[in-house]
Amino acid sequence: MFIFGGSARDTHPRDTHPPAPATTDPAPRVTDTVASGLDTPWGLAFLPDGSALVTERDSGRVLGIGADRQIREVATIADTVAQGESGLLGIAVSPTFDTDRFVFLYVTTPSDNQILRATYDGLTLTDQQVILGGIPAARVHDGGRLQFGPDGMLYAATGEAGNRSLAQDPASLGGKILRVTMDGEPAPGNPDPNSPVYSLGHRNVQGLAFDDEGRLWASEFGQNDVDELNEIVAGGNYGWPEVEGSSGNDDGGGDEYIDPVVTWPVAQASPSGIAHDDGNLWMASLRGERLWRIGIADSGIADFSTTEFFTGEYGRLRTVVTAPDGSLWLTTSNRDGRGEPADDDDRILRIENPSLESP
Repeated sequence: MFIFGGSARDTHPRDTHPPAPATTDPAPRVTDTVASGLDTPWGLAFLPDGSALVTERDSGRVLGIGADRQIREVATIADTVAQGESGLLGIAVSPTFDTDRFVFLYVTTPSDNQILRATYDGLTLTDQQVILGGIPAARVHDGGRLQFGPDGMLYAATGEAGNRSLAQDPASLGGKILRVTMDGEPAPGNPDPNSPVYSLGHRNVQGLAFDDEGRLWASEFGQNDVDELNEIVAGGNYGWPEVEGSSGNDDGGGDEYIDPVVTWPVAQASPSGIAHDDGNLWMASLRGERLWRIGIADSGIADFSTTEFFTGEYGRLRTVVTAPDGSLWLTTSNRDGRGEPADDDDRILRIENPSLESP
């Protein structure tokens, strides 16, 4: 049985809190270009040895970046359909990679969005198999982010594929955050033990990150009014399409829906990837062409500070990941059909992160 809505929380849905004043922490700065000339990089994940794997949305290629910054093609995912926002999207590395060598990919096919599991032997991806299919696909709102949680389960963000009603349909995998095992089965403890659905009422989530307390955060595209940062709880209903932003507005949502913790005007965000470090979330913005730092409070304290960096300097920003050395890797997305690419786009930039950078 599904249990969705505000009652899934141990407190009532919080009101949307306006951003607190910006912190005075040192500003991050770009120190290096890790890679350039990429074709719409979308997913980025680090391996235990410090090397990285990157997906290209439109080409369907998976690239490997070694510790020496040399780039090579690892695989091309067959049947990738790259139209509009669809294509080869998220990537995640198994938390037990040293023993199982598993890599997970989110890809649009001619019929649906799928989560694939493959084995990485250090040179190429082999034994590719679909562990979960039937995720609605379209030219827009495909979601696509993959993230392992501290519980060892795989979380996947999906979009409603432009069909708004799917977000509130518990039988659909569209407009949801999914939680599955590494075999693609519904994870133990899901709201419905027979379903991979973990939360619903999402328009198009493209960012997932866990903090040190094990809380799950998600960035979500709004439509005309506001983009959102949400704290995700099991069984939570986040309101789309009945609510955009806070249900405390005149949307009539009441306590049925969980409100975002921070919102932005769509021109300042259009958020995609997010990453966590000690006390901060970093959020890459596409239309907003900036990197947001969001200070997140301890549990039970509603106090979020937001600061923007690199506004307009590097164009559209898609994915941000915390690297093993404490830096941030940030991808541009200027060749995605909506940007104005420079000659060396798309790029992966290395960002010195003052709060985590190794001495």
